[in-house]
Amino acid sequence: MGLVLDGANRHDVKLVDSTLAGLPPVAEAARDVHRAAGGEQGLCRDAGYDAIQVRETLTALGDTAYIRPRGEEVQAKKAGQKARRWVMERTHSWLSRFRYLLIRRAKNSENYSAMLHFASARITWYNCLFG
Repeated sequence: MGLVLDGANRHDVKLVDSTLAGLPPVAEAARDVHRAAGGEQGLCRDAGYDAIQVRETLTALGDTAYIRPRGEEVQAKKAGQKARRWVMERTHSWLSRFRYLLIRRAKNSENYSAMLHFASARITWYNCLFG
């Protein structure tokens, strides 16, 4: 999981490069092994990431972008297809359950980042145990 801190008024497209650069080396090695086995690595994003810059960045990394434009997901849902980005939305919802992160009491960005990493690790650990 890659995490980047920035202001709430910053658009998601501008943070794609730094988020992907923030992935730990273990994640990069796992992606390379997955690709070598013939698997396809993809990133599911919402319409906020529907930009040429994002698609070019992901193509350069060898990833597939699953970005549905506005309105297309509603039509796909009516056709019986499942939404691909629900995992990301669910995880954001779980992060907002940590009151310390929701209210942002930390004045120092390093403290807030540490708590964000802790909450992400706890969510990942819980998913590994209870799937």
